[in-house]
Amino acid sequence: MSTPLPTLAITCGEPAGVGPELVATLAHHSVAAHPVAIGDRELILARAEACGHAIGVRDWVPGAPRASGVLDVLHVPLARASTAGKLDVANATHVLAILDSAIDGCMQGRFDAIVTAPLHKGVINDAGVPFTGHTEYLAERTGTPQVVMMLAGGGLRVALATTHLALKDVPTALTAESLATTIRILHCDLHTRFGLAAPRILVAGLNPHAGESGHMGREEIDVITPVLDALRAEGMALIGPLPADTLFTPHQLERGDAVLAMYHDQGLPVLKYASFGGGVNITLGLPIIRTSVDHGTALDLAGSGRADPGSLYAAIGCAVDMVAAQRRMGA
Repeated sequence: MSTPLPTLAITCGEPAGVGPELVATLAHHSVAAHPVAIGDRELILARAEACGHAIGVRDWVPGAPRASGVLDVLHVPLARASTAGKLDVANATHVLAILDSAIDGCMQGRFDAIVTAPLHKGVINDAGVPFTGHTEYLAERTGTPQVVMMLAGGGLRVALATTHLALKDVPTALTAESLATTIRILHCDLHTRFGLAAPRILVAGLNPHAGESGHMGREEIDVITPVLDALRAEGMALIGPLPADTLFTPHQLERGDAVLAMYHDQGLPVLKYASFGGGVNITLGLPIIRTSVDHGTALDLAGSGRADPGSLYAAIGCAVDMVAAQRRMGA
């Protein structure tokens, strides 16, 4: 018996941004999955028309096969009609309702993974709803105490030990407990969701030259190395701490399956240079699979038909691969 194609929840994100029109292109995109758009049916159709895409839309019926040129939609109505490029706080609840529908469907087994188009954190907060971002919202809704942000593209996988923090706050946030948990999550998901039997992780140091034996900082000596030694004793293949300025060289990269950077701008500039427009943001540690585009709402491009769907297609392809690996591993 053949394995059924994965069913993916594709959220449209901010209605004033490029999400709806990018999602609309899936009606004609060939992928080894059944994508289901979650958003306002009429908005998707209108944006497709404005961008010159001739598509059909229909309400999603679980189990029904895909139809050529037709996008299956789980309809979540707008609170107020949306204009491309113009944010409206009235639709903040609509954006969260889209995300809730995707999460609930995934947790209930109706979807195999979630792929998210970009949302706008500012407009949600302006509506009076405290909101840090997709990742934090997913963690809270699924009851996950700690997640790990990883971006993939250009032949690289780069995970982060800390995420959106001021540089001055990184050393304090980098504790032995948090670092050990991050590495455990990264190692586990590389195994269960990427199919790597024995993942090899390259770990960056925090300071220049990985601290230069303590002369440029002691975090490598006091925090990073003891954690790596303890986890190596459990059988993990961890290489480092390595100086970040030479970590992203072919000789080093061929030794590992993923890189763990200590902070946001240590690892992501390299990855985005290698893959921007085709990169994928992946949330590790969740009980569900979630991938996302590597760009924002692009309000200036919304409704123009000039937005590139490459990152969305890459995120979908990554989600399909992760579902397949998870099925193989029996996780």
